[in-house]
Amino acid sequence: MIFTIDEASAYCYTGGKAFDASQPTAVFIHGAQNDHSVWALQTRYFAHHGWNVLAVDLPGHGRSTGTAKTTVEEMVHWILAMLDAAGVAQAMLVGHSMGSLIALEAAYQAPARVSQLAMLGSTYPMAVSPALLETSKNDEQAAIDMVNLWSHSSIAQKPSFPGPGFYAMGGARRLKQRIAAINPAHVFHTDFYSCNAYANGEAAAASVTCPTLFIFGARDMMTPPKSTRLLTSSIAHGKLVQVDSGHELMAEQPDAVLDALFAFAATKPAFLTKTP
Repeated sequence: MIFTIDEASAYCYTGGKAFDASQPTAVFIHGAQNDHSVWALQTRYFAHHGWNVLAVDLPGHGRSTGTAKTTVEEMVHWILAMLDAAGVAQAMLVGHSMGSLIALEAAYQAPARVSQLAMLGSTYPMAVSPALLETSKNDEQAAIDMVNLWSHSSIAQKPSFPGPGFYAMGGARRLKQRIAAINPAHVFHTDFYSCNAYANGEAAAASVTCPTLFIFGARDMMTPPKSTRLLTSSIAHGKLVQVDSGHELMAEQPDAVLDALFAFAATKPAFLTKTP
């Protein structure tokens, strides 16, 4: 599906199925220097098992045109505008890494629009080292190689990766290179800057009342599980699932991630009541 948001094209992958207003909707939000394709297995399964899927390409990424947004809050405005354009009143939000911060902030800004919240490879604060910020601006290929190495638990191919002949680590590298090629405006640096600058995570987490799922990679070096305590303690009702992977957990452990997400999606969206 292609919408027009802020006078630019906004692309959403639907998992190969037509949108059906009678079904619930799941919105999948990718991380830095990525696009909708990182959710390939999970989104197709959801789309063929009773869900509308809107796997977005954020502005300046993939098939969505326009300038990459420079703050998490601006990306939330874009996500909510996309829901309006699609005619979706409420959706489950699923976000990975930078996308998890967007999903979290959306739940803070528009809680009635978010039925469930799933955060993968997330942490708060999502600090980015000055060295990586500088490298992503001045030597993007070096930054791609650094992040690609840190984002996988091993250079060896995982047996669970779907599709003989495909290579998770090589595919992730090529995707980041493709984003750099189609948008030379230092998108990687812009994305990292947005993550590093986001300052509302603790307040946003404390406000969340919808069902929440955390999925962490046990060997994640980008957002290590030990760094997630502030986030998980602020959303005490959130369910935690850990899989044997690095930061690119949707590719390294696609079946485990899908199982956790689809089981969570079946939970009844019941909002909690919090007292001041």
